[in-house]
Amino acid sequence: MLKRHLAGPVAGALVAAALATAPIAPANAQRAAGTDSLAGLLAADGQKLDKNWKDFDIIEAAVLTVAGAKPETPLLALTDGKKRLTAFAPTDAAFRKLVEDLTGTAPKSEKATVEAILATYDVDTIESVLLYHVVAGSTLSSTKVVAAAKKKQKITMANGATIRVKLQKGKVVLVDKDKDDRDARAIPKALDLNKGNRQIAHGIDRVLRPLNL
Repeated sequence: MLKRHLAGPVAGALVAAALATAPIAPANAQRAAGTDSLAGLLAADGQKLDKNWKDFDIIEAAVLTVAGAKPETPLLALTDGKKRLTAFAPTDAAFRKLVEDLTGTAPKSEKATVEAILATYDVDTIESVLLYHVVAGSTLSSTKVVAAAKKKQKITMANGATIRVKLQKGKVVLVDKDKDDRDARAIPKALDLNKGNRQIAHGIDRVLRPLNL
């Protein structure tokens, strides 16, 4: 299931209204932006679990798992580069930390991390958590995120819940709904992934939690 590609019939099932909200960029910027999808970016390394905890294999595996079980999930907007969105993408190490918080033990491999997540949460919960990492309809560059953080603004995520962004010691912090653990921070070396396209991502060091997990 983790190796299923988001293409063909699966991608074709994408609902036209999925993750659709009004874009914040002017019309001429919309036309100029590229249409490379975030799904394509995530799949660029061959869709495999490896030993590099700094990349994004586990979030890709989670999206593929949800897509396999729910062919009309709004997450499939990640395959459509014409749709504007911003993703705050937890690294593999962030998911490992989540499992450690839940179980008291840090998994030894990315595969074990994925297996622990699937054993702990059902597909609907995983989908909701993933949608809590997506801003629908808007391409938010790191410059825009920093500007919002300076004002401690709230951002509405694709599952309908909000996060608050703020600056702390010069770093962007994303405040989620779970108050029991440290909030996620943006990773300076992993900002503006897929830059120049309508879909953009920023790496973060913790999994955002839409509720107390």
